[in-house]
Amino acid sequence: MRAGISTASLFVRRNNEDALSLFKEWGVPVCEVFLTSFCEYDPAFARLCAERKGEVQVHSVHVLNTQFEPQLYARHPRVTGDAFSWLRRTMECSNVLGANYYTFHGVARIKRTYREDLPRSGEQTRAIAEVCESYGVSLCYENVEWALYDRPGVFSVLKEHCPSLRGVLDLKQARITGYDYFDYLKEMGQALSHVHVSDVSAEGKMCLPGKGVTDFPLLIKRLKEAGFDGPLIIENYSGDFGEEDELKASFEWLSEVIEHSH
Repeated sequence: MRAGISTASLFVRRNNEDALSLFKEWGVPVCEVFLTSFCEYDPAFARLCAERKGEVQVHSVHVLNTQFEPQLYARHPRVTGDAFSWLRRTMECSNVLGANYYTFHGVARIKRTYREDLPRSGEQTRAIAEVCESYGVSLCYENVEWALYDRPGVFSVLKEHCPSLRGVLDLKQARITGYDYFDYLKEMGQALSHVHVSDVSAEGKMCLPGKGVTDFPLLIKRLKEAGFDGPLIIENYSGDFGEEDELKASFEWLSEVIEHSH
């Protein structure tokens, strides 16, 4: 189990290629690359990032959800056709970066006209996963309050239709939904690929790991009991801290907590 950082934590502050250079300088062993725009879903851009990252391992890629992920579930063949083209480009980027996992939100619950149909979503998820697998990448559904996996139970239905499906546990999204993160952890079980970690103050304000009241030793204990040995990736909003050195200090703090939990 290792600590890492998502480039999403530096969203707007630094572009991905510069964030990766910073992670290299800080000695971060593992990260997630949050591709943020169509111009970044390009193998040429991924090659630039690969040059900048040095020895930093890119565990997973993430994309700005609303740009094409919901359209992968559309009923219009032209819409899905275009969306799958962008998915393949993203998978090409994953290959260039050496990422074996794709953090995925899928359907966005942003319209009042949205009607849940989990069996259909499960079948379409299998089609999406098959494309990812053809590039050697695992599709990983993340628990997100405003997306398809908005509550415990959804992942289990999707996995019935898509047995290869993996999961991403996000602590902040669990807090927003009001469910204990342990409920999501129990559901994902050994399908868990990685964890997005953050912290929260006693007043309920999101903050960097080590600055709040989250019991990280308990989290690590529960992860171990679930058979998990993957990365804990810091994914905060860029407004959750002041200077960039605060993010570095949080990474170092989390690394120490993990080490002392062995």
